[in-house]
Amino acid sequence: MYGITPFGRNPFNLFNVFNELDRDFFSDSMQVNSCRTDIRDKGEKYVMESELPGFEKEDISIDIKDSYLVISAERRNNNEKNDSEKNGSEKYIRRERSYSSYKRSFDISDVDTDGINAEYKNGVLTIDLPKKKHEEPVTKRLEIK
Repeated sequence: MYGITPFGRNPFNLFNVFNELDRDFFSDSMQVNSCRTDIRDKGEKYVMESELPGFEKEDISIDIKDSYLVISAERRNNNEKNDSEKNGSEKYIRRERSYSSYKRSFDISDVDTDGINAEYKNGVLTIDLPKKKHEEPVTKRLEIK
C-alpha cells in the first residue's frame, strides 16, 4: 500500500521497489483466503462458528472424511454477459468479487459424527459437534490358581 505522500521514495532504488512489493504482498491489507472459525467447548458438545459472508447455503459443503470435518465453500459469478445486458451500457471498471473459495479441515476424532448438526444464518455457519461418550474401562480381578 502506498502512503499519501510519495516523499522519501527513490523510484530508481531497486531495493525500495522490492521492499514495497514485500510490504504490499505480505501486509494485513491482503485478505487471507480462509474462513475464520471459533470453536467453543460447551461441556457435552463443541460449537464451531465459521464466517462465510456472501455465500448462499447451497454454496457450502460439509463433509466427513476419516476423522476430519471438511468445510468448503465456493462462489462463482459467470453472469458477466447478463450483467452488461441488464445494465445497458454499464460496464465494470474493476471486478474483485467474481470468484472465491474456502476450505478448512478439523480433527473430529473426539466427536460423535451421527449427532452433528449445522445451521447457516447471516454469513455464519454454526456446527454443533456432540462429544463421544467415554466409557470407563472395565476392571476385573483375576483369580490366581
